[in-house]
Amino acid sequence: MSLMISISGIRGIVGESLTPEVIIRYAAAFSSYCKQRSPDAPPTVVIGRDGRVSGRFLAETVAATLQATGLHLRNLGVCPTPTVQLAVERGGAAGGISITASHNPIQWNGLKFIGANGMFLDGEENRELLALADRAPVYAPWNKLGQYADDRSWLRRHIEAVLDLPYLDLESIRSRKFRVVLDCVNAAGGAIIPELLGELGCSVTDVNCDVSGVFSHPPEPVPENLADLATLVKSRGADLGIAVDPDVDRLVLITERGEPYGEEYTIASAVRFVLGREASGASPSREAPSTVVVNLSTTRAVDDIAAQFGARVVRTPVGEINVAKRMKELGSVIGGEGSGGVILPAVHLGRDAVVGIGLLLQLLADVRMPLSQLKAALPQYAIAKGKIEVTAHPTESILETLRQSLEGSGKVNTDDGLKVDFPDHWLHLRRSNTEPIIRIIAEAKTEERARSLVREYTERITASVTPS
Repeated sequence: MSLMISISGIRGIVGESLTPEVIIRYAAAFSSYCKQRSPDAPPTVVIGRDGRVSGRFLAETVAATLQATGLHLRNLGVCPTPTVQLAVERGGAAGGISITASHNPIQWNGLKFIGANGMFLDGEENRELLALADRAPVYAPWNKLGQYADDRSWLRRHIEAVLDLPYLDLESIRSRKFRVVLDCVNAAGGAIIPELLGELGCSVTDVNCDVSGVFSHPPEPVPENLADLATLVKSRGADLGIAVDPDVDRLVLITERGEPYGEEYTIASAVRFVLGREASGASPSREAPSTVVVNLSTTRAVDDIAAQFGARVVRTPVGEINVAKRMKELGSVIGGEGSGGVILPAVHLGRDAVVGIGLLLQLLADVRMPLSQLKAALPQYAIAKGKIEVTAHPTESILETLRQSLEGSGKVNTDDGLKVDFPDHWLHLRRSNTEPIIRIIAEAKTEERARSLVREYTERITASVTPS
């Protein structure tokens, strides 16, 4: 498996495509990138890691490289990626590196690069970084090495940023005394979410929260990996289950019935809550009507909910930075991605499960109904997903052939692969940012219909790349 380089940073298998030499190369390039933007003084960079067993040596290698190239360093230790983003934005740093492979399996790790605004590097900035990675590192002399400091304060500051949100009525949440089963897959979520839930008056049964970095199950928080959590929620009579991925930017819920809430409904519910608060005047938006930004693969439920509040929805290519940049441009009040990623600019412009937990618990406190009933009250859609490995075939030609076959039958969007909207369903086919695959996503009114669409287009793509 080769090194994956994308708008989401770099990822690889430790000891194979992700080696110390690769880490040094990209950390040194990021140092040059930051110094070009702070030419008058040595800049400070923030780093943090998601807790993987390989994370310590990666963090030490990154730290040594940044210091050797003359940058000052603040090391947050094991913490969520959004905590690193928050520390960069609110701490006045020149940038940050989150050491994580997000939802990838345990043998993977990687680097996510964060600009001075607390947001990931965009396409143009990534191209600049890659160009710098092709050059030899420039090291500082002994008397101009960067300084090093451990800073463990940002986990608490992150919690306080959520507790201080004007959207939240802490006493109303605490009065509900929610019973929560929490699964942090033994990664960074265990360093922050139990404390947040305690502050919100929850009774917590935590499983897989020891921050050992040894994943107790496949780390992507999808239903097939959360069966034990679902069983425990039901057997304990809990109000809900909470699961996050290793770097805590995705939030997934389990209902009191032990059923998946659906990662798409994380963002749909957050949109409902925030737009409701905006409409009530509890926290006036910066523009009227309110704007919601989501990616092209996110459920239509968001559009239906936004319409109820007179808000507009803008869609972008998949990728947190694409959504976050558009949110910043438009002054959006809420946005995110259907993978369970909630972006609330009132805290910072990045996907953040810690923020999402605060919003969703407040929504539950407001509606005073079980989580399963809350979902039933939302617009109902079903999403199905599939993937096909395409390492030996040009993605562009595959998607162009499909586009031509679908032309005139639906509304076509080619901003990110191929998205086709039909009156009663939509289809999105795109090359993954993090794996050598084409993702196939379909949404319809029923799960059976959505799955049949994924099967149909999987077969069509397979036929197009199989020799006659």
